[in-house]
Amino acid sequence: MDTLTAEEAAKFLRLNVKRVQGLAREGKLPASRIGRKWLFQRTDLERLLATEHPAAIPAEPFAALSARNHLLGRITNLRIEGIMAEVEIDIGGQKLVSVITSSSAIRLRLEVGQQVYAIMKSTEVMIAREPIA
Repeated sequence: MDTLTAEEAAKFLRLNVKRVQGLAREGKLPASRIGRKWLFQRTDLERLLATEHPAAIPAEPFAALSARNHLLGRITNLRIEGIMAEVEIDIGGQKLVSVITSSSAIRLRLEVGQQVYAIMKSTEVMIAREPIA
């Protein structure tokens, strides 16, 4: 059985370590506390992620985000070429285009027709999606 520290579990779940510790403290993540350290079983986390509505995934799309401007839309066109990807999103009938790295598009598993968030901060537009079930 593979036992993970809070840091390893956070990396596995792609969450902040403080968020993982908080979820464990609230009983929303299966964990054991040994002294001051939280320990997680990889199989428990994998099983949790495989459920349709895992309790560890927050109801809000983002655990914490400094940008206040995030708009929900649907990908209408996706072009990945070389190290860059162009993502075209329809937001309420308006077209928004964002250029991100191709590795980010692949990591997010972006696809045409998928619902995503366009996040604007200052002069940047970032792309986010809800956790993969």
